[in-house]
Amino acid sequence: MNQETAIRNISLLLSPTPRGARLARLLSVEQLRSWGLPLDPAEQIVAELAANAATHGRVPGRDFRMTLYFVGGTLRIEVTDTRGDRLPHPARPAPDATTGRGLLLVAALADRWGVIPGPHPRKTVWAEVGVLT
Repeated sequence: MNQETAIRNISLLLSPTPRGARLARLLSVEQLRSWGLPLDPAEQIVAELAANAATHGRVPGRDFRMTLYFVGGTLRIEVTDTRGDRLPHPARPAPDATTGRGLLLVAALADRWGVIPGPHPRKTVWAEVGVLT
């Protein structure tokens, strides 16, 4: 089976903490390496979406899910959290702000991205990138 016809996926539950967000990035890097896929820009997209889930989507006692799909030359990254009432929206932060640029980075790095609401109380933020292997 070649890369164009390969269908690969992994889905992990992670704690909605900075440690869980770091683990999402580290595990995704290892998975992409094992699939023979490039790390750039997927590593940064996973880092931003996982950090958002741990920061803005956090509900104590409820994990977030990170899923990677590789189908037909496209890598889809999904991060699902349990704060469906807080939909993400990119905004331009003040020039001296130290946070608030994550979704702007995702929008710049991904070919497409968006949000899927539900089922209650969840939401999934996703991003897709074309992958040359």
